[in-house]
Amino acid sequence: MSDSKFTRRGLLGSATAAGGVAAFMGPWRHNRVYAQATDKPIRIGLTSDASGQYANSGASDRRGMLMAIEEANARGGVLGRRIEHLHIDTETTPATGSRVAERMITREDCGFLIGAVHSGVANAISQIAQKYGVIYLNTNSSSPTESGENCHRVKFVWDGNGTNFAKAATKNAIDAYGPDWMLLTNDYGWGHDTAATTKALLAEYGGTVMEEILIPQGTRDFTAALLKLQQAKPGVVAAAIGGDDQKAMRQQVAQLGMGASPAWINSQQDWPDVYGLPIENLFGVFGTTWYYKLDLPGVAEFVAKYQAMYPDTAMRVPGNVFYNGYMATRELLSAIERAGSTNNIAVIKALEGHRMPAESRMQHHDAYIDPNTHQVQQTIYLASANPSPSEPDDLFSIVTQSDPETVRDTGSAAKCALESYEATPTFDA
Repeated sequence: MSDSKFTRRGLLGSATAAGGVAAFMGPWRHNRVYAQATDKPIRIGLTSDASGQYANSGASDRRGMLMAIEEANARGGVLGRRIEHLHIDTETTPATGSRVAERMITREDCGFLIGAVHSGVANAISQIAQKYGVIYLNTNSSSPTESGENCHRVKFVWDGNGTNFAKAATKNAIDAYGPDWMLLTNDYGWGHDTAATTKALLAEYGGTVMEEILIPQGTRDFTAALLKLQQAKPGVVAAAIGGDDQKAMRQQVAQLGMGASPAWINSQQDWPDVYGLPIENLFGVFGTTWYYKLDLPGVAEFVAKYQAMYPDTAMRVPGNVFYNGYMATRELLSAIERAGSTNNIAVIKALEGHRMPAESRMQHHDAYIDPNTHQVQQTIYLASANPSPSEPDDLFSIVTQSDPETVRDTGSAAKCALESYEATPTFDA
């Protein structure tokens, strides 16, 4: 490791003084060294949305991160250093995500970045993070491309993806509701990638795509699409619609009495997207990674801790987005402790292949971080509306659970080519 005491601001300033020569022309090594074995706080940038289509999920994601950070600081920090955090709104847009990541790294001295729901935003952030070698935890984006063709050595993906959820649902749905399917697809990366997986699984299991209807982001009127469904009469509708778009779709499907027939398979459903909707809007089956009513050790205590920390939030119980934000942050801090260092390469190696017992994650099966794709391989649940809730927030029933290997996304693994350690800039945060 170099002994140079260069800082990012210093490097930028020197380059400017030298006549505008580009300051960062990576890949390079040993470019930043500071703060190791000092009392300087470890600074984390929270790159979650506070506006746009995924604003609600972004807020929940951020609450999970903050609870993990508070726990770490209550224990005395990590490696004896306090954890600081900075949040800037990424606005659910990739361009803003890039600008936020660049600023957090070059101007705000953030040594780690965490957070995203929109896969395009996550991809944009990860490109900037890889440029500087900054570890980035994608907490809640679910496009298979995030651990496939858009994977990076610095990026770790914590949510299940569209392929995991489709594998958990498709064959059973064909058996139960027939081979004739129509697809409603949000017209951006996550929607397209999830639909592609569904199509491939339908072909494998004997299903047929009658028609795919593309839904632009920001759609609030689904009338035309729903009329097509009424006329075509498919057995199943596979919907990859996210955020506020999904909430609008659910309201209109319920108004038309189409929630019970055809059958609805929703690749994934984030809790903040549907919280507060009446039960008649919660039709269909969807995939998730966690539910606050799982009958597992630690769940009740986790919920109580959430309610004590956030007594005034509209969501009275933690959902899957909160869970992913919390788990990702907690495991990052744990990896720093295992590495005994904030050197980014050492922390990356502490994360790669790391195994997490089921009881520590409050899931049914052990999980692990795939060293070749950096996606967390974990239990995937299918859920549906709960007709007999034990309390007002008990909206869903867990229908099935799948172990990580059963729903493993082999397609992403084939497309992921992580940068080498040597091609990844190194530094101590």
